[in-house]
Amino acid sequence: MEATRGAPRRRPAGQRLTALIAGASGLVGGECLRRLVVQPRYAEVIVLTRRDLGALARGPKVRQVICDFAELGRRRAELAADHVFCTLGTTIRKAGSREKFREVDFEYPLRLAQLTRMHGAKHFSIVSASGASRSSPFFYSRVKGEVEQGLGGMDWPSLAILRPSVIAGERGESRPLERLAVKLLSAAPARWRSVAAADIAAAMVAIALESPPGTTVVESSEIPSRAARLPRERAGAGGAENE
Repeated sequence: MEATRGAPRRRPAGQRLTALIAGASGLVGGECLRRLVVQPRYAEVIVLTRRDLGALARGPKVRQVICDFAELGRRRAELAADHVFCTLGTTIRKAGSREKFREVDFEYPLRLAQLTRMHGAKHFSIVSASGASRSSPFFYSRVKGEVEQGLGGMDWPSLAILRPSVIAGERGESRPLERLAVKLLSAAPARWRSVAAADIAAAMVAIALESPPGTTVVESSEIPSRAARLPRERAGAGGAENE
């Protein structure tokens, strides 16, 4: 069942931008949402989600759009935004099959990008993965590479692709192998070292506010320095604790 919480709001004087985020229920998405809502340059934050996120998506400038991602086309009129943040992602184990994984990590992001671009969005930011390549022998990395290629062909004025290694942070679900990887990679070379979800989110928002023309690819080792470009005082109390 589809529903929309709240109606589109007029932009307050002096505040010019609308952000849209998909995947706010996830680790990086939640951190990204927390930073977006405290940024004064965003008048409205649209949260695209499959279920009510409760307190996480409450606030005077948050509009929650609850829908089935497979039917985004039906909600296209509600997806108008300036900056789009895509943090959608799953695992093959959680998805249940390669086909379902591809639907979530490939089809949904590209459909979101197409619809928001049609409605005038100028910047699109996505969380990809280290090693992403359409020619990779690994299915996961190959799908990520195909998404990047698809986005690159959409003529975005500003496109940001972040490629983190293992993502560190407190998840709502148990991923023991991922926690082990974070520990093992803590002393690895920078390109393989785990990166904090809070840093990925801060980097995404910082790049969006700069909106550099063309495609910006940020490798895992570069994410912390990009995150540092988001002023700490704008990250909010919760964000500052995580940075």
